Amino acid sequence: MSRRYPPVTLFGVPTDIGASRRGASMGPEALRVAGLVEAIAARGVDVRDAGDVQGPRNPTSPPVDGYRHLDEVVAWNRAVFEASTRELQAGRMPILLGGDHCLAMGSIAAVAARCRATGRKLRVLWLDAHADFNTRDITPSGNLHGMPVACLCGLGPAPLTGLGGHVPAITPDQVRQIGIRSVDPGEKRLVKEYGLDIYDMRYIDEVGMRRTLEEALEGVDADTHLHVSFDVDMLDPAIAPGTGTRVPGGVNYREAQLIMEMVADTGQLGSLDLVEVNPALDRRNATARLAVDLVESLFGKSTLMRD
Repeated sequence: MSRRYPPVTLFGVPTDIGASRRGASMGPEALRVAGLVEAIAARGVDVRDAGDVQGPRNPTSPPVDGYRHLDEVVAWNRAVFEASTRELQAGRMPILLGGDHCLAMGSIAAVAARCRATGRKLRVLWLDAHADFNTRDITPSGNLHGMPVACLCGLGPAPLTGLGGHVPAITPDQVRQIGIRSVDPGEKRLVKEYGLDIYDMRYIDEVGMRRTLEEALEGVDADTHLHVSFDVDMLDPAIAPGTGTRVPGGVNYREAQLIMEMVADTGQLGSLDLVEVNPALDRRNATARLAVDLVESLFGKSTLMRD
């Protein structure tokens, strides 16, 4: 199967501002050391590394009005929004190298704004152990990396919900969440209220990953921009130990490869977040190397041996 990909631009976002554990700020460099640029180039894709965007330092402060580091999170996400928008307008595919998952607010807001401007449909695949649909009223921690989907859907502080100039940036029916297995009690009530489409690990165990992806990708067509927001804690900690919020019972290697191969088969991948790689908790950069392997599959590497 031959596919064509738009030119790709990687940019690092070296911060763990939305998380409580430090170390994800080193994720972009860990992914570069693991050979991400070279791996994408080896697939015949025009790829360039734009370096790291800049933002404030992490103050490690307690929550204020229910949010930790709100001003800093806003600043980093504005930088992400601008970097993503610049690449999308240039006809390139932005790949965000995080950093923690709060940064997806900036990248997805940019993609959503671009889709509104061009009249395209948007589908977001949220690959994660967590639903990230907390608000300040129900969060147990105040960490904003537990709130990006809620903020994108209009539930959160105005500087974040309005990042792309449109509130909400997206609606719950544009999101499919895969690999979920850790949801806070108040968050469970909220995701049911808003009708978030969640394929948790029990569902995956019951029906299999192939059917899960077929359902999650239903309706994706040539007029769809497909954004993949990949938090490495979706993966089982046995194969991906280098992340700050490990949850047992995650997606295994072959299931993860199938996700990426089926996304590649759509031919509609338009943008990517690669977040929550924490080298401080890793073993010999194994998690970053696995992430690179999976990104290769997003760009056409396949174990498929039949026509």
